Amino acid sequence: MTKLSVNINKFATLRNARGGNNPDIIKVAIDAQLFGAQGITVHPRPDERHIRYADVYQLKNVVNQEFNIEGKPTADFLKLVTDIKPEQVTLVPDADNSLTSDQGWDTIIHQSYLKEIISELHNQNIRVSIFCNADVKMIEGAKETGTDRIELYTGPYAYGFKNNKAQSISAYILAADRANQLGIGLNAGHDLDLSNLKYFKEHIPNLLEVSIGHALICDALYYGFQNSIQLYLRELQK
Repeated sequence: MTKLSVNINKFATLRNARGGNNPDIIKVAIDAQLFGAQGITVHPRPDERHIRYADVYQLKNVVNQEFNIEGKPTADFLKLVTDIKPEQVTLVPDADNSLTSDQGWDTIIHQSYLKEIISELHNQNIRVSIFCNADVKMIEGAKETGTDRIELYTGPYAYGFKNNKAQSISAYILAADRANQLGIGLNAGHDLDLSNLKYFKEHIPNLLEVSIGHALICDALYYGFQNSIQLYLRELQK
């Protein structure tokens, strides 16, 4: 079964907008797991505009499902993840001022750089995933880095889904097939929601995990947090 990892960054954005500790990020993580989430994802950024580094250290004590920490592999980020040793680290090539993650690694240009970082993380017994576009060449480059998994960047899929489902998924099928041939584990994330998740899951064999935050938390405003998690799990189980 494909696991659902809930990205709780947006709860931290809401908290930071007002100051104080409402919503309580630690309680959010505890409740998400009680409600069925099979993992918790956070993406601390250098400016700490949502999840703060201090939050991540506190979350270590309450996350009992898979803990996935995403981020650009700066020195501070690498110290954080080697201190915490989560089950998974997802490396993302964020520009310093980017609003959200909007592209995968060029695994050919940055191959040596990624290989060195991945080796460091493997020495800490941490599973590594790297954010990748749905491009067979980038998947083949990812294999050379030694990564355990890739996370397919699904923004373009979500953007094209309403107009042409088959066309929007085609590059992902090719990328997933190549990853499976090369023995790389498959994750996915970005703009997956209740309208497009089931179709994606049905067409991508051996999909291990999806990381979903923004859409799920928007749905929670209407359906409630517990119910929204259950709705997403239902789409993955169909």
